Amino acid sequence: MAAAVTENNSGGLRVGVQKFGRLLSGMVMPNIGAFIAWGLITALFIPTGWIPNEYLAKLVDPTIKYLLPLLIGYTGGEMIHGKRGAVIGAIATMGVIIGSDIPMFLGAMIVGPIAAWILKQFDRAIEGKIRAGFEMLVNNFSIGIIGGLIMLGTYSGIGPAVEGLTTVLANGVEALVNANLLPLVNIIIEPAKVLFLNNAINHGILSPIAAEESVRTGKSILFMLESNPGPGLGVLLAYCLVGRGSAKQSAPGAVIIHFLGGIHEIYFPYILMNPRLILAVMAGGVSGTFMFQLLGAGLTGPASPGSIIAYFLVTPKGGYFAMLAGVIVAAVVSFLLSVLLLKTSKQKEEESIEEAAAKMKDMKAAGMTKTAAAVTGADQAISDAAVQLKPEDVHKIVFACDAGMGSSAMGASVLRKKMQQANVNVTVVNSAISEIPSDADIVITQKTLTDRAKGKIPTAEHISIDNFLKSPEYDKLVDRLKG
Repeated sequence: MAAAVTENNSGGLRVGVQKFGRLLSGMVMPNIGAFIAWGLITALFIPTGWIPNEYLAKLVDPTIKYLLPLLIGYTGGEMIHGKRGAVIGAIATMGVIIGSDIPMFLGAMIVGPIAAWILKQFDRAIEGKIRAGFEMLVNNFSIGIIGGLIMLGTYSGIGPAVEGLTTVLANGVEALVNANLLPLVNIIIEPAKVLFLNNAINHGILSPIAAEESVRTGKSILFMLESNPGPGLGVLLAYCLVGRGSAKQSAPGAVIIHFLGGIHEIYFPYILMNPRLILAVMAGGVSGTFMFQLLGAGLTGPASPGSIIAYFLVTPKGGYFAMLAGVIVAAVVSFLLSVLLLKTSKQKEEESIEEAAAKMKDMKAAGMTKTAAAVTGADQAISDAAVQLKPEDVHKIVFACDAGMGSSAMGASVLRKKMQQANVNVTVVNSAISEIPSDADIVITQKTLTDRAKGKIPTAEHISIDNFLKSPEYDKLVDRLKG
């Protein structure tokens, strides 16, 4: 009984952390393109950049101090209360920006959602109580008045407070660097990644601090702590060499998706098949970060996704050797330890890569709403036959996942190739669930996300699957559309 209570408590804690992590990363991930644009401009035009240009370098400071925090605050507000929440989130964020002298990423993450929540409560309170013809007047002035009051508060109080918090965090990181203890952070980061806290850690915590450091020094090692593709590469290469069964057969393809595509989630099932391998990625992460720190490595902006290609694009001039050294050392250490662990493992092959992938999806679903997580079914994909479309009515198929970047991108790529081989002229794209296009005819999601997708676009045909990389539903859909 006590064990069950302990397990429930630990599971509840993990779910809570995952939900909080989704909120943090959900504010940053849609705006990663803007972060990369800023990182590239910084790498090119600052005095120590590839092509120093005083005129173009003027873009760097306003972008990081105004554009990026405003985008985060806007996105955070939209997550809570749609477009009205987005507008008031941006208004509140402007207060913390002007109320401080440093980039207000953390401030935007705090005040954007809070301002939107306050407006949401107001809208609920007056719902159905406004006289006909006064709706626009009330809607506009409620945002203006409430937003103005919140801006005054964020400017006077929250901005300076968050600036102090950011300074404390930055000093803490600097202390770890000076004490040569920064590599130990990977002991926490690597297990957290497998629990799907990677985006929360990277985009919610490390990137805001790293961006501020990059402004001062031109680069930051913090961009590399979570995104280093070396540890995962080592595990996958070990499976290529000494793995067995379907895991060994699928590992080479996973290497390409992980190392070149930057989708780290692809190697999580391989660790779940043999949990002892978490020691390998921890050792690889610590070794890689130690090498980064030893050689003075750093990136000018976030490497998202965590691909070696992205690393090359945001590495400052003269930093390629240090960057490659850290990635290679992390991969070698992780590979050698993974080989040792796989060879000495007593685990039988009862659990296949597919079963491990299913376990991974269950863990990921734990951080979602109870309604979505309650969706269950057989191992086969489930299609909503009640709204099954005729082949001539299908023009766009959308793969949707939480962020619209990882698993959905892989699934869309697989199905797109099958459609091309069968000469089926249908557009196949990927998207975040919150951004499913209104002209989608068929929406494909994992089982745990289907209810959310139906709520977003109920008129489309919805297909639920277990594994984005390999599903019998793909061939059934291609055969159906060929007819």
